[in-house]
Amino acid sequence: MLRTGEEYKDSIRDNREVYMNGERVKDVTAHPMFKPLVDIRARIYDMAHDPKTADVMVDHDGTEKNAIGNALPYTQEDWWAKRRSTDAVMEDIGGVVTRVGDETVGEMWSLYDGQDMLNEVDPQFSKNIETHIHKVLKEDPFHVSANTDPKGDRSLAPQDQDPDMLLHVVKETDAGLIVRGAKYETAAAYANQAFTKPTIANWGNDTLSDYAVGFICDLGSPGLKFLCRGGFAGTRADDRDYPLAARFDEVDTIVIFDNVLIPWENVLFYRHTKAAAFIRNTLHRYSAFAFVQRTLKQADQMIGSALFNVRQTGLDKQPAVQEKLADLAIWREGINAHLTASIALGERSPAGLMMPNQSLLMAGRCHALNNLSPMMHIARELCGGQICVTPNAATFDAPETKPWMDKYYSINENWVADDRRKLLAYARDLLNSDYAGHRLTFQLFAQSPPFAQSAAVYRNFDWDGPLNFVKKGAFLSDNVMAGIEQKTGDGSVEQYYSQPLLKAAE
Repeated sequence: MLRTGEEYKDSIRDNREVYMNGERVKDVTAHPMFKPLVDIRARIYDMAHDPKTADVMVDHDGTEKNAIGNALPYTQEDWWAKRRSTDAVMEDIGGVVTRVGDETVGEMWSLYDGQDMLNEVDPQFSKNIETHIHKVLKEDPFHVSANTDPKGDRSLAPQDQDPDMLLHVVKETDAGLIVRGAKYETAAAYANQAFTKPTIANWGNDTLSDYAVGFICDLGSPGLKFLCRGGFAGTRADDRDYPLAARFDEVDTIVIFDNVLIPWENVLFYRHTKAAAFIRNTLHRYSAFAFVQRTLKQADQMIGSALFNVRQTGLDKQPAVQEKLADLAIWREGINAHLTASIALGERSPAGLMMPNQSLLMAGRCHALNNLSPMMHIARELCGGQICVTPNAATFDAPETKPWMDKYYSINENWVADDRRKLLAYARDLLNSDYAGHRLTFQLFAQSPPFAQSAAVYRNFDWDGPLNFVKKGAFLSDNVMAGIEQKTGDGSVEQYYSQPLLKAAE
């Protein structure tokens, strides 16, 4: 089914135990720090019913309609449809949000690809993941993904400190598993369910562990407590001074699992560290696409803000300014190129899904994130010092000060003081505010820390092509390739470059 925005809001009015700044929240749909994002998520649901946007939001397979974000990708066109849908959402709401569901449901598809491995552990777990993937299609929940634990002392094993520092199973019952611990998850307080899984990267020689557990958590379950970071929305004297923070702040939450029952049908793997390691290595093979696409929209925000600022004063005619604008454009188009190529050279996954080309997608993610901070600094420079010294909106309104603001902030009949104020406030909130700093850090870690993102590139790049090319060019003996798995046949240049094309064609 395709839910409406009001049906979504009703689904999270379930008396869940949510705390903001130490106070219990009665209704997350009405609280000023949650309401802007709840309304955005509701709007996304309603876009599937709006005649103006339904075509780009709905997947129709001939028998039923589903949200495109939830639909399993089988072809390259499926990925183009997802990309058009995400762009339509960001254009409709006028900003960028990261946690609205379509970028997290793909993590379940990664486990779907691991069904053979899950069958080795327990065939029931493989059946559970398939059931839940189709349940997402049928019920259209707001689905998020819980990964990060409090961790505690990371030099110690979990069992050598407070065991609750990492989420773990404390008891098995006929009804399911009882779990304790905590997870950080953006948007959990106003979502329906979370794919919850471990973050331990090194299991040592352990094959079994109570910390190796993954499941679908109903976020209305008894025993859950949501302790939220204080939001930026609803805290300003005038939202006009912080137009992005007031509308697009996504509230982060530490979710406390206080002996929570996870029914067996919601358990996706348990105790087997092999399954836990698999999901950590493949977690973002699909979801990275939506994440990188959102960074592309952030690039558009920065370019638009910087370009408006230099054009209003004529600085865009200067070569030095054009060079910096070109730097932003090169970064932006690099992201665009990686996204486009990852679709064009898509690969067939173990479960038969169409997977974005992994080497190109993961390299694109590193390109987008590694350059985000320096590109923000270039945008700041192009916007100029006025983004940090301009008075607030009230000064532009007050009778005693308005004439002076009109005099010094108006440039010509096209750029009057109020429009300049709006642009400078937008640029400040995008690049300079506490919200901007929060977003920068969030982007840096939202899909694992930088070293892990680089590791994903290392795991997915085809190293054999360059090795074989140099081997032939340097007339090296066959012995130098001993022990190296061959992926490109005879290593010819033609085959090296045509191999991804062949995969895509298949």
